[in-house]
Amino acid sequence: MRDKYWSPKGRGVWRYASMLPLKSGVSLGEGGTPLVKSNLGEGLYIKFEGANPTGSFKDRGMALGVTVARESNASKVVVASTGNTAASAAAYAARAGLRCYVVLPRGNVARGKLVQAALHGAELVMINGLFDKALEYVVTHGTRYAYPLNSFNPWRLEGQKTLAFEVFEELGCPDYVVVPVGNAGNISAIWKGFKELAELGLCRRLPKMVGVQAEGAAPLAKAWERGAPQPFFIDEPETVATAIKIGKPINWPKALAAVKESGGLFVTVSDVEILRAQKLLASRDGIGAEPAGAASVAAALKLKLSGTAVAVVTGHALKDPDVVEISAREVRNAEELVELLER
Repeated sequence: MRDKYWSPKGRGVWRYASMLPLKSGVSLGEGGTPLVKSNLGEGLYIKFEGANPTGSFKDRGMALGVTVARESNASKVVVASTGNTAASAAAYAARAGLRCYVVLPRGNVARGKLVQAALHGAELVMINGLFDKALEYVVTHGTRYAYPLNSFNPWRLEGQKTLAFEVFEELGCPDYVVVPVGNAGNISAIWKGFKELAELGLCRRLPKMVGVQAEGAAPLAKAWERGAPQPFFIDEPETVATAIKIGKPINWPKALAAVKESGGLFVTVSDVEILRAQKLLASRDGIGAEPAGAASVAAALKLKLSGTAVAVVTGHALKDPDVVEISAREVRNAEELVELLER
């Protein structure tokens, strides 16, 4: 930590330049997302990452990752994605003047995210298979020709750790931080941020990290349940929460270390619990989360955590609008509208 010091200045991710390995770079105004006191539980706060420029937490890491790509004189970047990474990489690559290639699992990406990546001019490549196969293609072949921006890129995780700094500035160090786990980079990044605050004497009691996985895509949570030292990888994960529909998370050692070191835990939530939490979060707190983002709230409600807990809502509801049921009542004239309003 000799090269890091606490001197926040400005706003967003680059506000914490003194804590980052880069002091400035590509930006779309990421970071500085709302921390909202929830009506769903005493001591529960929602960190709404859906307020980032492309609607997910990925933007924090892309600010640094794309900066390094540009400074390394790369002309092309490549990612495998379930959608949010694609949207973010495409936007930040466009901002930096780089070409972006996105490898996607056919039929397993929400349309809202596909639209974003296409709109920003990315080259979309569809494969038959799930995310893990797409990532394998990127690692084995893509890295030979383009700069990779998946979460095995350490610069990405440096950007994502700034969430911890924002929580600290508004709330101090909470008792728990609850994070959806897909490819398993974000939970370790946030833990790194809190540890760095502790090393500077700013965070006297570190939070327990709670990793949340959907029941049908829970290689880490199921291993944790049984006390196994490694994940139970899944070839065909299944969940409505497409952003965490990952059976072989590449960052699992970091995620496992973060949960163990912090004294936290992994937990599973069902798709029913996720969709229920999504509705409660929207109807009671006014926050629209995509299913993967609502998984953290589902877990916080399930565990009934005591003390102060921050649930990280990783993405906006408009990322995956097709999962939301819409009902509308028809009125034939103004009188019927008035009758309805008077009820």
